[in-house]
Amino acid sequence: MCLGYKHIRASVFTALLICMSVAITAEELRPVVLTVDSVTRVTDVARYRLSQHLARQGCLADIRFNREPRVAALMFSFSAQGSRGAVVLSAKNRDGEWPRPAWITRRTAGVRSISELKARDLATVAGEDPLASTLALAALGAAGIHPEPESIYESGDFSSALGLLLHNNTHAAVSEAGFAGEFLESRDLVITWRGDPVKTVGWYRGAGWNEQARACEEALSHLSRTDDKQAFAVFPEWVHGFARTDNQ
Repeated sequence: MCLGYKHIRASVFTALLICMSVAITAEELRPVVLTVDSVTRVTDVARYRLSQHLARQGCLADIRFNREPRVAALMFSFSAQGSRGAVVLSAKNRDGEWPRPAWITRRTAGVRSISELKARDLATVAGEDPLASTLALAALGAAGIHPEPESIYESGDFSSALGLLLHNNTHAAVSEAGFAGEFLESRDLVITWRGDPVKTVGWYRGAGWNEQARACEEALSHLSRTDDKQAFAVFPEWVHGFARTDNQ
C-alpha cells in the first residue's frame, strides 16, 4: 500500500509539471498585441505582410488598427498619449533621420520665405500625423499668416499634396523634408521652410507590454520600407523604418 501511495503521489506530481509546462508554452505562443494609428484605409494585405515580416524575425503579433492602450504591448502613435512612457522605437525618414515638417514650392515661383504664402492656395494632408498639416500651418501662423478655409486643399497623402503643387493647383504643399528630398531636383521643387525634428512619432509601450514584446521591438527595428512597401502602407509615406531610442 505504501508503495502504491508513493506511486500515485509521483504520478500526480508529474501531471502537475506537465500542466505547468503546457501553461508556459501557451503563454509563450500567445500573440503580442500591436496597435497602429493608421493614416490610410487598412487592408488585409498590409496587415498580413506586416505580420509575416515580424513573424520571420521571431515576433508573433496580433496587429490591430485601433487604440487599445489597456491590452496593447506596443503602439505606433503620433504622441505619447495612453502609453507607459517615452517612445522606444522612433520613426525615421528615408535619410534615417527624425522627420521634419516642410513647405515645398516650385523653384520657378521664386518663393523666398513662407511669409510670401499669404493669400495663396496651399496643399495639406489629412490625418493626425503632426507633419501632415499641424506643424506647417503653425509655422504660417507664427509668421502672421492665417489661410482662409477655401485656400486649403486637403489631400489624402503626401504624394497627392505634391501632385497638387506640381499641377499648379496650389502655390505650396506640406511635406516631410526627407520624403520630398527625392523629388526636389527631378521636379524642380525647393524646400522653402523646414521645421524642427519631430521625435514623438513611433512605437510606445502599452499596458500589455511584457518580456515577450522585446522580440517584437527587435523585429520592428529591422523593418524597412524598401523591403516591402505594401507592409508599410499603414504608416505615413515618410516613414522608412524605426530606430531604438535610449528610453528603454
